[in-house]
Amino acid sequence: MITLRRAFLALSVAALVACDAKPPAPPPAQFKNVDVSGAAYARDFALVDQHGQRRTLADFKGKVVVVFFGYTQCPDVCPTTMSELAAVKTALGPAGDRLQGIFVSVDPERDTAAALKDYMSGFDASFIALRGTPEETLATAKEYKVYFAKVPTKSGGYLMDHSAGSYVYDPSGRVRLFVRYGGSAADLTADVKTLLAGG
Repeated sequence: MITLRRAFLALSVAALVACDAKPPAPPPAQFKNVDVSGAAYARDFALVDQHGQRRTLADFKGKVVVVFFGYTQCPDVCPTTMSELAAVKTALGPAGDRLQGIFVSVDPERDTAAALKDYMSGFDASFIALRGTPEETLATAKEYKVYFAKVPTKSGGYLMDHSAGSYVYDPSGRVRLFVRYGGSAADLTADVKTLLAGG
């Protein structure tokens, strides 16, 4: 009788433990690009777009946002990056409406609102270009760990040396990925799909 009672108690305890057990957590999303989820940088910006409106990340809630720093007179890296981002949007089909490309100028001296508007029209009409005062530009670049500097040319003008990666945010506005320059559009498309699906 004592043995049966002990067995019953053991079964009861096991049942209670089983009822209280939480289901296993889903595995973390597998990304093609560098996962920087939880980073204490690249948290936000507050700059004016090519239409004269001040923008922050909160304006794009519900979308996957890709932020890239560059300048309109960039000879190669910037147009290549923005063209690839436009290709990603096209590859997403109808879901492309939930992808927001953002270009942040590191050359506000030459990148006027008109210049930025014209530049964005060459890639995708929905893409946003941002500029700030020299002080705002420097502060934003620091928040994003972005390097930039003027490089004088023999003609008396200058180019801008700058970091060439992009930051990707999920629809809730959290920074999730860093995309190195030279990464494939296919990889970024796959990662955007993962983020749009809640990954």
